Amino acid sequence: MSEFATLIARREIPTGTAAPALAEHTPRTRGLLRRRRPAAGTLAALPVGARAIVAGVGGDLDPAAARRLVDLGFAPGALVEVLRRAPLSDPTIFRVADTEIALRRRHAAAIRIDAPLA
Repeated sequence: MSEFATLIARREIPTGTAAPALAEHTPRTRGLLRRRRPAAGTLAALPVGARAIVAGVGGDLDPAAARRLVDLGFAPGALVEVLRRAPLSDPTIFRVADTEIALRRRHAAAIRIDAPLA
């Protein structure tokens, strides 16, 4: 039997070894699964059933993605309605110009809106 197996069998801890700190064992995904609140004033922050007018497209999107959103109908001045959300709130289905479009939260957070309509 090896020395390590003997220590395990006797349930002895070798001297000179300290217990690792708790911070060393925290997983890297600790904050990734937590839901983050979308920024106020964006399409991602609207509740289901709410309507708003698009103020602009921006955020941290690359220009090609921003242009694609405008081409899909999320142009400034367009009326957008939140229809429904997936079980984990991503993606969300919006109605814009009589078309239903599903957007991920990251893309919806890049669309700025004016105050929600009643």
